[in-house]
Amino acid sequence: MKCPRCEFDEDRVVDSRVSREGQSVRRRRECVRCAHRFTTLEEIVPTEIVVVKRDERREDYDPKKIRDGIHRACWKRPVNAEKLEQIYLEVHSQVEHLSDREVPSEKIGRFVMEELKNVDDIAYVRFASVYRQFKDIDQFMDEIKQLKDATP
Repeated sequence: MKCPRCEFDEDRVVDSRVSREGQSVRRRRECVRCAHRFTTLEEIVPTEIVVVKRDERREDYDPKKIRDGIHRACWKRPVNAEKLEQIYLEVHSQVEHLSDREVPSEKIGRFVMEELKNVDDIAYVRFASVYRQFKDIDQFMDEIKQLKDATP
């Protein structure tokens, strides 16, 4: 691991902690040359999962894209960071537990929408507008009406 300050490639681990329900390891490191301390986060990235896009392109599964999409949908909404992480972990877990190694992007989008629907209506509609590629205001209105009708 290169030091972010001096770019020396030797360090020592000062502290290690398991985080995110055992899904990652947070390590405090210290550069051997300049003694700068920095933090790294190690996660398992399942590269064997391939996402099939709408245009039939295939790309390696990148869980960061799920996290980014959730954050964008919940931007400036009253959803705390812990809840965002909980949504991300649930969706990530659903994707990893699929039996197929090729997953349509639409399926991942549905997982995210289901989680957001239970948390924040505005975040849900924001995500749905991108996921379903709304073309005009009528599609927004239809989605809002369906959401309103489904709410007791």
